[in-house]
Amino acid sequence: MSNTLLTTLGALMCVLAACANVAPVKDFNLDKMAGKWYLVGFATNAVWFVNHKAEMKIGTALVVPTAEGNLDLSYANLKDDGVCWRLTHFANKTDTPGRFTFHSQIWNNDNDMRIVDVLYDDYALVHTIKTKDGVSEVLNKLYSRKPETSVDLQQKFTQLSLDTGVLRDNIVILPKNGECPED
Repeated sequence: MSNTLLTTLGALMCVLAACANVAPVKDFNLDKMAGKWYLVGFATNAVWFVNHKAEMKIGTALVVPTAEGNLDLSYANLKDDGVCWRLTHFANKTDTPGRFTFHSQIWNNDNDMRIVDVLYDDYALVHTIKTKDGVSEVLNKLYSRKPETSVDLQQKFTQLSLDTGVLRDNIVILPKNGECPED
């Protein structure tokens, strides 16, 4: 094995170890998480994102807690051609408040999602470890109750992403966008 490959594998192992230790926010309140959010920040080193990040814009997420403590997550994003792209996940609660797991049918991957920081009427930082065929990738999202965010919040999101191994070039504050009509 080349030194470059060994260095890369070593760095990846460190990132995955650090990510496994990213804890959900203390005193997570599921009911306060409910409602409409704007997905304003996106960060991952995944190849699909690197190839498409220039096309991405703000979308919306609807978070609906269930009586059992799980989450229905519905995403909508208005594409340039006027078509709405929609995606829904059902996230199962774990024994740790603020941590959920789900399998994505569309991407065929397992997701370990943690709400790592939240001010329920303002923003949420969400850290997800996506695993497919034994390979894990980090995805961080910045949710906001409005389409704009402060510079301080953008810096907090950037720092979380850097701390979890995302390259600076792959941390994006998404441009504004129209919204999909409600169903």
